[in-house]
Amino acid sequence: MTTIEFFHDAVCGWCYLLSPRLRKIAAKYPVKIVHRAFVLQRDEQDMIARFGSMAQAKREILQHWEQCQRFAEHPKLINIEGMRAAPFDYPTGYLAALYAKAAEQIGGQQAHWDFFDAVQCAHLYEARNIADVQVLDEIAKAQSFEYAELLAILYSPEIKQAVLKDNLRSDSFGIRSIPSIVINGVRVVSQTLSLDQLEQLVATHVDSELLEEKL
Repeated sequence: MTTIEFFHDAVCGWCYLLSPRLRKIAAKYPVKIVHRAFVLQRDEQDMIARFGSMAQAKREILQHWEQCQRFAEHPKLINIEGMRAAPFDYPTGYLAALYAKAAEQIGGQQAHWDFFDAVQCAHLYEARNIADVQVLDEIAKAQSFEYAELLAILYSPEIKQAVLKDNLRSDSFGIRSIPSIVINGVRVVSQTLSLDQLEQLVATHVDSELLEEKL
């Protein structure tokens, strides 16, 4: 079976476009999707180091959102004006990554994916602060796993190590931007593929594997 590792951050607009496309691929082809946390900035200090100030971070990132909107199947699901008007600084995705890896430990890759997509919707469409524990708790409680189980492991060394391990794995592939996918631990694609491009790429790998099985 073809394995696709999906490196992402909950604050990433391009990841927001790629995730539903990957869901369509997973529904059509015999592939395994493995979710990898790729935290762009861990905290406010990282944001300031990258952008110069929190205000500049929000301005520049919302320009990225405008680009994402132009390539989105559903542009209205990217709420640029809502985030621009939001009273909080632009959030980082580190806390959301901890929650997602905790969800994964409880419910596997599907639990990670469902939580990740719900957080991205809260961030890019509902313009909520996904660096806020209360927001993430509310999203977690709406998932299929037991919230109490997640809370018990959320800040454990194991979960923090899981996030770090994913970031180190991205380093091993030379990944510097997201979204990135890695196919069968070999092929690295660091761009937001359209559904047609993604399907063509995956179909080629799946067909090749089926051919090898017959030989």
